[in-house]
Amino acid sequence: MILLLAWLVAALIRIAIGAATVAVVTTAGIVAPLAANSGVNLELLVLVTSTGGLMLSHVNDFGFCLFKKYFRLTVSQTLKSCTLLVFFQSLLGLLLVLLLNLLIA
Repeated sequence: MILLLAWLVAALIRIAIGAATVAVVTTAGIVAPLAANSGVNLELLVLVTSTGGLMLSHVNDFGFCLFKKYFRLTVSQTLKSCTLLVFFQSLLGLLLVLLLNLLIA
């Protein structure tokens, strides 16, 4: 399933690199040829790729640094809070997009 593949690729790139924008744009380039003739809903593909790009924020992510500075947390506290938060956001986003896909199809 293209939607699950897009989420997984974006999530793995995000974990490896740390930048959400790079993860989403790179995934789009990888998945676009596969999605071109597959009949997948492109709007859902955009949503699932974006939610995959949220997966596991860590120290070399600008959003991580903003979260840390804004809430005056230590790196350890930010890893426990921000990273856990975006992890659940990513999983929830995946589940909701897959549910929408079932409802639309």
